[in-house]
Amino acid sequence: MTGLPDPFADIAPWLQQYGYLAVLVGVLLESFGLPLPGETMLIAGAALAAKGELHIAPLLGCAWLAAVLGDNLGFALGHFGGRRLILRYGAKIGVTEPRLARVEAFFERFGGEVVLIARFFAVARQLNGIVAGSVGMGWWRFLAYNAIGAALWVGAWGLGVYFFGQWLAQALPWVHRFGYLAIGLIALLALGAGLVLIARRRRSGRAE
Repeated sequence: MTGLPDPFADIAPWLQQYGYLAVLVGVLLESFGLPLPGETMLIAGAALAAKGELHIAPLLGCAWLAAVLGDNLGFALGHFGGRRLILRYGAKIGVTEPRLARVEAFFERFGGEVVLIARFFAVARQLNGIVAGSVGMGWWRFLAYNAIGAALWVGAWGLGVYFFGQWLAQALPWVHRFGYLAIGLIALLALGAGLVLIARRRRSGRAE
């Protein structure tokens, strides 16, 4: 596996040796709360799929499954362990009280719907499931939001890089400079705009 831009140089050996498994484990552990580059694994894997070195369908499937499983493991930890246990042991893996408080504030402000967009924010992506469990959100409700949010995230990054790989490869130096959050927000806004257009067309169709 060759030809990945410099921002992915550290990840390339893992993808070369383990392929889809590297993406699955990276995304799962990041979703569970560990500070690992799961999103970068997905982006790099999609770039390799665009070059024909991986297949896009199993890549997207692995990433989606890992995202849902990781978040649900975090949900179980938050639900059964509670905030006190999370803060007691979470500092060892980067789950500090300020980080936890920021994500909790997201939930208080936007409610359960925040699960849909949490994956596009680095800290929220790691603590999404843990906080949902610790604040008492219903599991079925969380699972539904989480599955849809994971699909949007995987679709935005995986398919975005796969279909627009050449353009994104040229933009990677800017991505590396300004961070993936800005690009993730652009992808999220694009998806949101598309969903709004679809909803409007359906409404207009029903009105007719």
